[in-house]
Amino acid sequence: MPRNNENVPFPLLTTDEPSEALGPQSFAPDQMVRCEDCLRANPPTRVNCLYCAAVLPLNENTINLQKPALRPLEKWERGYNNILLPSTANLSEAAVAEAADALRLATSDLSRILSLGTPLPLARAATNDETSLVQFRLKRLEINTLIVSDAELGLDETGPIKVRAIGIDDAGCWVYQTPEMPAVKVSWSNIVFLVTGRLIVRRVELKEQKGSRAENSILDASEFFTDESVIDLYTSEQAAPYRIAANSFDFSCLENKKSLMAGENISALVNLFRDYAPHAAFDDSYNSVRKALEAVWPSEQQNETRGWRRERPGKYSIGSVNETSNESQFSRYSRLRYYLLRQGKTKTDE
Repeated sequence: MPRNNENVPFPLLTTDEPSEALGPQSFAPDQMVRCEDCLRANPPTRVNCLYCAAVLPLNENTINLQKPALRPLEKWERGYNNILLPSTANLSEAAVAEAADALRLATSDLSRILSLGTPLPLARAATNDETSLVQFRLKRLEINTLIVSDAELGLDETGPIKVRAIGIDDAGCWVYQTPEMPAVKVSWSNIVFLVTGRLIVRRVELKEQKGSRAENSILDASEFFTDESVIDLYTSEQAAPYRIAANSFDFSCLENKKSLMAGENISALVNLFRDYAPHAAFDDSYNSVRKALEAVWPSEQQNETRGWRRERPGKYSIGSVNETSNESQFSRYSRLRYYLLRQGKTKTDE
């Protein structure tokens, strides 16, 4: 055997998932990509070095082989998004299938996104290099995208400013956040954008009895569901929106137009804003695209445990809570629509 093991042509795994149906793929030594940091050879399908995680150099031979990992990001991580720019091109089934494979999406999910004909996220990655690779792969299939980072959407800043009540006059509205804080005056001319949607929360609480395997059973189960209408109100004075949630807002400002139904009150409040600020753009598309967003910007899930309890000698129970909320998804979409509005990339009803 030669002493220089770099010249030995042995097969190398090139996929991140060895259990794929097609099995591992091998490449010749001259096809391997050398990392500029650790100088080790990597399969040409990788974006980052297998050994030191450095970004691998691109060339014409490898860029068509590389496949973005698109791993799910942690809640605290900030990433980069490929936003679809709708076009009139008719894509073939083969092109859609190839794009779905590159994006790690189901073909049905990608078809749903493309059919809506509006700017929507196609992928979210940890690095700008990965989103650039996605953009290159999709452009070859005549799918144009715009790269937008979470920082550009303003997600690194504070969240929405929750509003509990407002006062109305001809010059503008007085925004009340809490009883302790003074009201903030917002003139009608400074209101530039309104986004409406729904916050949906599903909470499941379980209490399980633990014993031997044959004795494990569910003692109690409860499910709670809330569906709340919201308004994000953007002004020219700040990036973060004011958020009005139907279940925690005082609709006294509507006076004789106030209803007993929260949904009717939200609609009346939107009409009030649009009457006083007719120049402000309006977007109510979230409810119609929410299912399509789940493929790339899924609702957040949170699991909690209530700990162990002794029910009786030899019998113990444990409680758990699973909560699913689309609040972060709506916030992302709201910020995206505002970003596109400022960039002139989308049209809204005025």
